[in-house]
Amino acid sequence: MRLIFMAALAIAPLLAQDSEPIKRLQEASSVFTEIMAAPDKGIPQDLLAKSYCIVIVPSLKTGAFIVGAKYGKGYLSCRSRTGRGWSAPGTVRIEGGSFGFQIGGSATDLIMLVMSEQGADKLLSSKFTLGAEASVAGGPVGRTATAQTDAQMHAEILSWSRSQGLFAGVALEGATLRQDLDESESLYGSKIDNREIVTRSTPVPKPAERLIELLNKYSDRELVSGSKQ
Repeated sequence: MRLIFMAALAIAPLLAQDSEPIKRLQEASSVFTEIMAAPDKGIPQDLLAKSYCIVIVPSLKTGAFIVGAKYGKGYLSCRSRTGRGWSAPGTVRIEGGSFGFQIGGSATDLIMLVMSEQGADKLLSSKFTLGAEASVAGGPVGRTATAQTDAQMHAEILSWSRSQGLFAGVALEGATLRQDLDESESLYGSKIDNREIVTRSTPVPKPAERLIELLNKYSDRELVSGSKQ
């Protein structure tokens, strides 16, 4: 009995760890659903239609905003190169940088749209810094993108945050975006890098099906050359 008990103690942390990506994927799906359900206060539909990739980082806790600490983990997906639809999700984490919003809410959600092919290529690298290696600007809020400034129109990446119910464009200058191979291993069973996940038509794992279904629902049309910046 003692051996069984000790074995259960050893296995429990592993089971808890494995459940974290599933929970995070569920949170990412909820964040995207809630934001897209409020078009007058959400991401402009025409920007989503023109985007190459999306990054969703849900539920960043206040306690994580410490110098040198990880800001949070999330997922990216890019449009399929074979036609309509979005890729299986890659795994990312954000750390460092100035986020441009007041750190006071209990949780903050981040969403980024990659608006150029060059930006998508940088996103799929193992690590890059927003602002230094890819231009980034706070995105406009509303049904359409008519309120875009010149900076927003030329940025490779547009970003938004939601904290305490407030959804707004946010600058992420200096933040580092890395692929998270440990999270990838939990989700796919091996440490697959993001470029391979996106470019090799990796099957969508079951826990991620809901998120990809939502992306296809709100923006399933094939990206055309005329949308490149």
